Amino acid sequence: MKQEKRKKRLAIAGCGFLGNILMDAWKNGLLPEYEIVGVLGRNEERATFMAAKAGCPVCKNIQELLEQNPDYVAEMASVQLVREIAKPVLCHGANLVVLSVGAFAEEAFYEEISQVAREQGTHVHIASGAIGGFDVLRTISLMGQIKTEMVTHKGPVSLKNTPVFKESLLESQKEEEVFAGNTQEAIKLLPTKVNVSVAASLATAGTKKTNYSIVSVPDMTGDDHRITAEIEGVKAVVDIYSATSAIAAWSVVALLKNLVSPIMF
Repeated sequence: MKQEKRKKRLAIAGCGFLGNILMDAWKNGLLPEYEIVGVLGRNEERATFMAAKAGCPVCKNIQELLEQNPDYVAEMASVQLVREIAKPVLCHGANLVVLSVGAFAEEAFYEEISQVAREQGTHVHIASGAIGGFDVLRTISLMGQIKTEMVTHKGPVSLKNTPVFKESLLESQKEEEVFAGNTQEAIKLLPTKVNVSVAASLATAGTKKTNYSIVSVPDMTGDDHRITAEIEGVKAVVDIYSATSAIAAWSVVALLKNLVSPIMF
Protein backbone atom coordinates (compact mmCIF):
# COMPACT_ATOMS: atom_id res chain seq x y z
CA MET A 1 0.00 0.00 0.00
CA LYS A 2 1.38 3.40 -0.97
CA GLN A 3 2.22 5.54 2.07
CA GLU A 4 0.64 9.00 2.19
CA LYS A 5 3.22 11.67 1.49
CA ARG A 6 4.03 14.00 4.37
CA LYS A 7 3.06 17.62 3.83
CA LYS A 8 5.84 20.20 3.75
CA ARG A 9 6.02 22.35 6.86
CA LEU A 10 5.84 26.05 5.97
CA ALA A 11 6.47 29.01 8.26
CA ILE A 12 5.75 32.61 7.28
CA ALA A 13 7.95 35.51 8.40
CA GLY A 14 6.02 38.72 7.87
CA CYS A 15 2.38 39.35 8.75
CA GLY A 16 1.52 42.38 6.66
CA PHE A 17 -0.31 42.71 3.36
CA LEU A 18 1.96 40.29 1.49
CA GLY A 19 2.10 37.69 4.23
CA ASN A 20 -1.69 37.59 4.40
CA ILE A 21 -1.92 36.99 0.66
CA LEU A 22 0.26 33.92 1.07
CA MET A 23 -1.75 32.74 4.06
CA ASP A 24 -5.06 33.24 2.21
CA ALA A 25 -3.75 31.37 -0.83
CA TRP A 26 -2.95 28.43 1.44
CA LYS A 27 -6.32 28.65 3.21
CA ASN A 28 -8.10 28.69 -0.15
CA GLY A 29 -6.48 25.41 -1.13
CA LEU A 30 -3.81 26.63 -3.54
CA LEU A 31 -0.98 25.03 -1.56
CA PRO A 32 -2.39 21.63 -0.54
CA GLU A 33 1.06 20.07 -0.20
CA TYR A 34 1.91 22.38 2.71
CA GLU A 35 0.85 22.88 6.29
CA ILE A 36 1.42 26.24 8.02
CA VAL A 37 3.32 25.63 11.25
CA GLY A 38 4.00 29.15 12.52
CA VAL A 39 4.09 32.86 11.77
CA LEU A 40 6.52 35.57 12.80
CA GLY A 41 5.65 39.26 12.84
CA ARG A 42 6.59 42.45 14.65
CA ASN A 43 2.97 43.49 15.22
CA GLU A 44 1.39 41.10 17.72
CA GLU A 45 -2.18 41.94 16.76
CA ARG A 46 -1.62 41.37 13.05
CA ALA A 47 0.41 38.24 13.68
CA THR A 48 -2.35 36.81 15.90
CA PHE A 49 -4.98 37.60 13.27
CA MET A 50 -2.98 35.88 10.55
CA ALA A 51 -2.06 32.85 12.65
CA ALA A 52 -5.72 32.27 13.47
CA LYS A 53 -6.38 31.55 9.80
CA ALA A 54 -4.19 28.46 10.03
CA GLY A 55 -4.58 27.64 13.69
CA CYS A 56 -0.82 27.85 14.10
CA PRO A 57 1.30 29.49 16.81
CA VAL A 58 2.52 33.09 16.77
CA CYS A 59 6.28 33.16 17.26
CA LYS A 60 8.02 36.07 18.97
CA ASN A 61 11.40 35.53 17.34
CA ILE A 62 13.15 33.39 14.75
CA GLN A 63 14.21 30.84 17.36
CA GLU A 64 10.59 30.16 18.29
CA LEU A 65 9.68 29.90 14.62
CA LEU A 66 12.43 27.35 13.98
CA GLU A 67 11.26 25.30 16.96
CA GLN A 68 8.25 24.46 14.76
CA ASN A 69 10.70 22.56 12.50
CA PRO A 70 9.69 24.09 9.17
CA ASP A 71 10.92 22.71 5.87
CA TYR A 72 10.53 26.17 4.35
CA VAL A 73 10.45 29.66 5.80
CA ALA A 74 8.88 32.25 3.50
CA GLU A 75 10.12 35.80 4.13
CA MET A 76 7.39 38.32 3.29
CA ALA A 77 8.60 41.48 5.01
CA SER A 78 11.86 43.34 4.45
CA VAL A 79 15.53 43.36 3.52
CA GLN A 80 16.39 43.75 7.20
CA LEU A 81 14.43 40.63 8.14
CA VAL A 82 16.28 38.60 5.49
CA ARG A 83 19.58 39.70 6.99
CA GLU A 84 18.39 38.70 10.45
CA ILE A 85 16.94 35.27 9.71
CA ALA A 86 18.78 33.86 6.69
CA LYS A 87 21.67 32.25 8.54
CA PRO A 88 19.62 30.84 11.46
CA VAL A 89 17.06 29.36 9.05
CA LEU A 90 19.65 27.64 6.89
CA CYS A 91 21.70 26.40 9.84
CA HIS A 92 18.55 24.87 11.31
CA GLY A 93 18.19 22.76 8.19
CA ALA A 94 15.28 24.69 6.66
CA ASN A 95 15.11 26.28 3.24
CA LEU A 96 14.48 30.01 2.85
CA VAL A 97 12.12 31.59 0.33
CA VAL A 98 13.11 35.23 -0.14
CA LEU A 99 10.90 38.01 -1.43
CA SER A 100 13.08 40.95 -0.29
CA VAL A 101 15.96 39.99 -2.54
CA GLY A 102 17.59 43.40 -2.09
CA ALA A 103 19.43 41.89 0.88
CA PHE A 104 21.66 40.06 -1.57
CA ALA A 105 22.90 43.24 -3.24
CA GLU A 106 25.57 43.29 -0.53
CA GLU A 107 28.25 40.97 -1.88
CA ALA A 108 29.63 39.93 1.51
CA PHE A 109 26.17 38.85 2.67
CA TYR A 110 25.49 37.05 -0.60
CA GLU A 111 28.74 35.09 -0.31
CA GLU A 112 28.21 34.31 3.37
CA ILE A 113 24.70 32.95 2.87
CA SER A 114 25.78 31.01 -0.23
CA GLN A 115 28.51 29.33 1.80
CA VAL A 116 26.20 28.56 4.73
CA ALA A 117 23.59 27.02 2.42
CA ARG A 118 26.26 24.95 0.69
CA GLU A 119 27.61 23.65 4.00
CA GLN A 120 24.17 22.89 5.44
CA GLY A 121 22.74 21.33 2.29
CA THR A 122 19.90 23.85 2.31
CA HIS A 123 18.73 26.36 -0.27
CA VAL A 124 17.67 29.96 -0.71
CA HIS A 125 14.86 30.29 -3.24
CA ILE A 126 14.46 33.79 -4.68
CA ALA A 127 10.90 34.69 -5.66
CA SER A 128 10.45 36.62 -8.88
CA GLY A 129 8.46 39.34 -7.13
CA ALA A 130 7.00 41.88 -9.54
CA ILE A 131 9.06 40.73 -12.51
CA GLY A 132 9.66 37.53 -14.44
CA GLY A 133 11.66 35.98 -17.21
CA PHE A 134 14.41 34.68 -14.92
CA ASP A 135 14.76 31.57 -17.06
CA VAL A 136 15.64 33.43 -20.25
CA LEU A 137 17.74 36.01 -18.38
CA ARG A 138 19.86 33.31 -16.76
CA THR A 139 20.14 31.45 -20.06
CA ILE A 140 21.46 34.49 -21.91
CA SER A 141 23.92 35.24 -19.12
CA LEU A 142 25.49 31.80 -19.65
CA MET A 143 25.92 32.36 -23.36
CA GLY A 144 28.38 35.22 -23.21
CA GLN A 145 29.27 38.63 -21.80
CA ILE A 146 25.85 40.02 -21.02
CA LYS A 147 24.73 43.64 -20.94
CA THR A 148 21.80 44.31 -18.64
CA GLU A 149 19.78 47.48 -18.30
CA MET A 150 16.64 48.15 -16.31
CA VAL A 151 14.24 51.09 -16.16
CA THR A 152 11.50 51.46 -13.56
CA HIS A 153 8.64 53.93 -14.03
CA LYS A 154 6.85 55.01 -10.85
CA GLY A 155 4.36 57.63 -9.80
CA PRO A 156 5.85 60.49 -7.74
CA VAL A 157 3.68 59.68 -4.73
CA SER A 158 5.34 56.27 -4.40
CA LEU A 159 8.72 58.02 -4.14
CA LYS A 160 7.74 60.04 -1.08
CA ASN A 161 9.98 59.62 1.98
CA THR A 162 12.92 58.57 -0.19
CA PRO A 163 16.12 60.51 -0.99
CA VAL A 164 15.09 60.94 -4.65
CA PHE A 165 11.77 62.63 -3.92
CA LYS A 166 11.18 66.35 -4.33
CA GLU A 167 7.92 68.26 -4.09
CA SER A 168 8.17 69.54 -7.66
CA LEU A 169 7.56 65.98 -8.91
CA LEU A 170 3.97 66.22 -7.66
CA GLU A 171 3.29 69.28 -9.80
CA SER A 172 5.28 68.31 -12.87
CA GLN A 173 3.53 67.21 -16.04
CA LYS A 174 6.68 65.67 -17.49
CA GLU A 175 8.50 62.43 -16.88
CA GLU A 176 11.71 62.94 -14.95
CA GLU A 177 14.61 60.59 -14.25
CA VAL A 178 15.26 60.65 -10.50
CA PHE A 179 17.96 58.00 -10.29
CA ALA A 180 20.64 56.71 -12.64
CA GLY A 181 23.40 54.33 -11.64
CA ASN A 182 23.75 50.63 -10.97
CA THR A 183 21.61 48.28 -8.93
CA GLN A 184 24.00 48.16 -5.99
CA GLU A 185 23.87 51.93 -5.65
CA ALA A 186 20.09 51.90 -5.95
CA ILE A 187 19.47 49.41 -3.14
CA LYS A 188 21.67 51.42 -0.77
CA LEU A 189 19.71 54.57 -1.56
CA LEU A 190 16.25 52.98 -1.75
CA PRO A 191 16.31 49.77 0.32
CA THR A 192 12.55 49.13 0.09
CA LYS A 193 11.91 50.19 -3.51
CA VAL A 194 14.24 48.27 -5.82
CA ASN A 195 14.13 44.58 -4.91
CA VAL A 196 13.11 43.82 -8.48
CA SER A 197 16.26 45.38 -9.91
CA VAL A 198 18.42 43.32 -7.57
CA ALA A 199 16.64 40.12 -8.60
CA ALA A 200 17.15 40.90 -12.28
CA SER A 201 20.80 41.79 -11.82
CA LEU A 202 21.57 38.65 -9.81
CA ALA A 203 20.11 36.61 -12.66
CA THR A 204 22.28 38.38 -15.22
CA ALA A 205 25.30 40.70 -15.00
CA GLY A 206 25.44 41.30 -11.25
CA THR A 207 24.50 44.30 -9.15
CA LYS A 208 27.54 46.40 -10.07
CA LYS A 209 27.21 45.84 -13.81
CA THR A 210 23.46 46.28 -14.20
CA ASN A 211 22.60 49.81 -15.28
CA TYR A 212 19.45 51.00 -13.55
CA SER A 213 17.29 54.10 -13.71
CA ILE A 214 14.08 55.25 -12.06
CA VAL A 215 11.70 57.61 -13.84
CA SER A 216 8.94 59.57 -12.13
CA VAL A 217 5.75 59.62 -14.21
CA PRO A 218 2.97 62.13 -13.43
CA ASP A 219 -0.23 60.59 -12.02
CA MET A 220 1.06 57.04 -12.51
CA THR A 221 -0.31 54.28 -10.29
CA GLY A 222 1.82 51.20 -9.74
CA ASP A 223 5.18 50.31 -11.25
CA ASP A 224 6.43 49.38 -14.69
CA HIS A 225 9.72 47.46 -14.87
CA ARG A 226 11.51 47.02 -18.18
CA ILE A 227 14.58 44.77 -18.29
CA THR A 228 16.78 44.44 -21.33
CA ALA A 229 19.43 41.70 -21.44
CA GLU A 230 21.62 41.38 -24.48
CA ILE A 231 24.62 39.57 -25.93
CA GLU A 232 25.75 39.45 -29.52
CA GLY A 233 22.97 37.82 -31.52
CA VAL A 234 20.47 37.50 -28.64
CA LYS A 235 18.30 40.12 -26.97
CA ALA A 236 15.53 39.70 -24.39
CA VAL A 237 13.17 42.39 -23.17
CA VAL A 238 10.97 41.75 -20.13
CA ASP A 239 8.40 44.46 -19.40
CA ILE A 240 5.90 44.04 -16.57
CA TYR A 241 3.41 46.57 -15.22
CA SER A 242 1.56 46.07 -11.96
CA ALA A 243 -0.82 48.44 -10.20
CA THR A 244 -0.34 46.60 -6.90
CA SER A 245 2.41 44.93 -4.90
CA ALA A 246 0.17 41.87 -4.56
CA ILE A 247 1.94 40.28 -7.53
CA ALA A 248 5.05 39.94 -5.36
CA ALA A 249 3.23 37.78 -2.81
CA TRP A 250 1.65 35.70 -5.57
CA SER A 251 5.12 35.01 -6.96
CA VAL A 252 5.91 33.27 -3.65
CA VAL A 253 2.76 31.16 -4.02
CA ALA A 254 3.86 30.21 -7.53
CA LEU A 255 7.38 29.37 -6.34
CA LEU A 256 6.11 27.17 -3.50
CA LYS A 257 3.80 25.31 -5.89
CA ASN A 258 6.69 24.73 -8.26
CA LEU A 259 8.94 23.38 -5.51
CA VAL A 260 6.59 20.46 -4.88
CA SER A 261 5.36 19.96 -8.44
CA PRO A 262 6.27 16.70 -10.23
CA ILE A 263 6.88 18.84 -13.33
CA MET A 264 8.83 22.04 -12.69
CA PHE A 265 8.84 25.14 -14.87
